[in-house]
Amino acid sequence: MQRVIIAGVDGSAGSRAAVDWATREALLRALPLRVVHVVPADATDVVERRPHRADLADLVAELVQRHPALKVRGTSLVGPPGALLRSAGEDAELVVLGLRGEGDGAGITVGSTAAALATGSAGPVVLVPGKRAGVGPSAGVTVGVDVRAPASGALGFAFEEARLRGVRLRAVYAWRLPPRAAASPWPVLEEDRATFEDHEVQLLSDALRPWRTKYPDVDVLEDVLLFTPVEALAHASESAELVVVGRRSGSASTVRELLEHCRCPVAVVPS
Repeated sequence: MQRVIIAGVDGSAGSRAAVDWATREALLRALPLRVVHVVPADATDVVERRPHRADLADLVAELVQRHPALKVRGTSLVGPPGALLRSAGEDAELVVLGLRGEGDGAGITVGSTAAALATGSAGPVVLVPGKRAGVGPSAGVTVGVDVRAPASGALGFAFEEARLRGVRLRAVYAWRLPPRAAASPWPVLEEDRATFEDHEVQLLSDALRPWRTKYPDVDVLEDVLLFTPVEALAHASESAELVVVGRRSGSASTVRELLEHCRCPVAVVPS
């Protein structure tokens, strides 16, 4: 991968929030930032394109002025945003864009470009929902963990983000009762539930052990919750700087549902 961070912009407030997030990330990682503006293919007239190019140039100039240490350049492309940003980000370290774009209709939570990258990008993608209230000094990074098939890409990304930011990593594992207990018409006895949960806690600890060894300076909170993964991570997002999830074949609907409910930026990392 090229050591570069790409921020996709389209003039919307959400994309500006994404640029700000990408700028902080580029400075944290000491990497160059490439701001990519995609003009829709139907805006073929030169006069229509000129304002977009001027806005992009102004944005790049502003970033240079505000962050003298930042290496940044702007690129303007013409065509379908999802496909072009996927192509531009194939070899990038990270692609960042707003959760909802300028062309998305009212009531749309997850824009078409965000959905296309979240479910089909070759590398990590961060989707930024826009402005939100401060989450406080104790906010950290949250990662969703499947203890029976840990996603190494997502775990590595999350541990590195927590290290760079100097914050706690909250590892969230959403578990379910064994099928026999879940199907029983009788309530699960408290002692049985505690036994089930103790077993799941141990599985999470085992899954995180090699990463704790690799990142000894990262403070990790292990959190085992009897919720669905989307419910657990959406709740955790209310007090997080970033939620990190892995993406596997067949998980597109789960990723999309999570994006619709999360309250903070979400990093989707392909497995």
